[in-house]
Amino acid sequence: MGDAVCGEMVVKRDLQAVAEVRRFVRMVMGGWAVDDFVPCLIASELVTNALRYASGEGDEVIFRIGRARDGAVWVEVQDSDCVMPRVQSADLNGESGRGLFVVEELTRCWGARPLAEGAGKVVFAILDL
Repeated sequence: MGDAVCGEMVVKRDLQAVAEVRRFVRMVMGGWAVDDFVPCLIASELVTNALRYASGEGDEVIFRIGRARDGAVWVEVQDSDCVMPRVQSADLNGESGRGLFVVEELTRCWGARPLAEGAGKVVFAILDL
């Protein structure tokens, strides 16, 4: 993202690990004296997507968080799948399919970039505080 990484963690291949990611976000943001609700929500959505759809047995999911020079917070999730994410239209009665819509609505911007040599991708979001 061009700015220094303030925190990084390897996420276990278990949806229970999403709670650990939220705790990590709170810990990193604790020194910034800002509300961590939206960053925790965005981190949860991106990590959940990586664990559900973009990682296989033995693949690492890596979460990073940092602060840009303009005060914005950025988060990114790296996984080994090359399929780029996209916002989907969710069924009104469905229990999933809204994650990237939420990310799109609550962030300045979000996107994904491929890693070299087909090694996967990084999905990122930038949040104004």
